[in-house]
Amino acid sequence: MIAIIDYDAGNLKSVEKALKYLGEDVIVTRNTKELLDADGVILPGVGSFGDAMNKLHTYRLTDTVRQIADNKTPFLGICLGLQLLFEKSEEAPGVDGLGILRGEVLRLPEESGLKIPHIGWNSLELSNNGRLFRGIDKDEYVYFVHSYYLKADDEKIVKASTEYGTHIHASVEQDNVFACQFHPEKSGVIGLKILKNFADIVRNGE
Repeated sequence: MIAIIDYDAGNLKSVEKALKYLGEDVIVTRNTKELLDADGVILPGVGSFGDAMNKLHTYRLTDTVRQIADNKTPFLGICLGLQLLFEKSEEAPGVDGLGILRGEVLRLPEESGLKIPHIGWNSLELSNNGRLFRGIDKDEYVYFVHSYYLKADDEKIVKASTEYGTHIHASVEQDNVFACQFHPEKSGVIGLKILKNFADIVRNGE
């Protein structure tokens, strides 16, 4: 069973639909016991960093998410869900993130002349043998929607990056924790393969 965390941050249905298309057993929930009992957990999200952290606190999910990570349950953050795993974001000064991974979330540079938010398809540069990208060729395209980007402290956890006015850490992996700035559920065949790789990690207890 893969659990999708419901904290009123949107994008739940498309993730659920993609997983069900792959034949996975899925539940959408904010119940702590159901989340802790799940074989794998996904934290999707669209919206603002501060708002999302407030909702996680409101539903008393911050400690639950940290416990899931501590329990070594396979965990996947998507888009805003990636950003929340880190310590802070320029979008919400003074608001602490979950702090499960080390790094900060920065505003995309406006001086690049590129449109913000970044909406569209970008190719990925793969590195460090990410398990989410097994069987995926380098330079495949995935779908992004974001105004802020990750700069992880440790380059070794970065498994995919892209360029959009700056160098963006597009996917990270540390132990049982995985995260993507892009939307695999909206990235066609390649995105489905990434979600299938996560489901296989869950199933095989890697």
